[in-house]
Amino acid sequence: MKVYGLTGSIGMGKSTVAAMFRRAGVPVFDADAEVHHLQGPGGPLLPAIEARFPGTTGRKGVDRARLGAAVFGNADARKALEAIVHPAVHARRKRFLQRHRACAFVILDIPLLFETRGDRRLDGVIVVTAPAWKQRRRVLARPGMTAAKFRQILNLQTPDTVKRSKADYIIHTGTTLARTAAQVRGLVACLGRKTGR
Repeated sequence: MKVYGLTGSIGMGKSTVAAMFRRAGVPVFDADAEVHHLQGPGGPLLPAIEARFPGTTGRKGVDRARLGAAVFGNADARKALEAIVHPAVHARRKRFLQRHRACAFVILDIPLLFETRGDRRLDGVIVVTAPAWKQRRRVLARPGMTAAKFRQILNLQTPDTVKRSKADYIIHTGTTLARTAAQVRGLVACLGRKTGR
């Protein structure tokens, strides 16, 4: 089984592309979805998060606004949160790989793939990209997003140009959904041929 990473900066359309891979029959591990589950109502990480960041959890799980306020712009707090979350996500990813070990290939959807050096343990990396103006328009259309917050997020992420230079495959989403889907189908066929299936 081959393991490919899927990544892209905020607003590039990575979630849309991940859904297209799923529709094409490719197992996709969604790191963000796992985090939401781990931090949701009754989630196993709630006690540790509440102990480190008091007042950020409740019956509905993590209060994302409060936790975000506690860690945003604070490198030490962010590292403390990552030390709680990352091992749990890693354990779930390991189970995902075991469950799909008979597949020709799988995809790990990891937003901060390069930032966490996760690309070193993969058979290849797929980067989702779009023009900067389209990225900005998409992100600023999100509820509660501001230009200042967008800039801060970008400063924490590896620049798109660097991601593209490190990519083995690139999916462009600055076009129509139909054309993006065609790129995904073509890549699925290509990766299938590489594994001999």
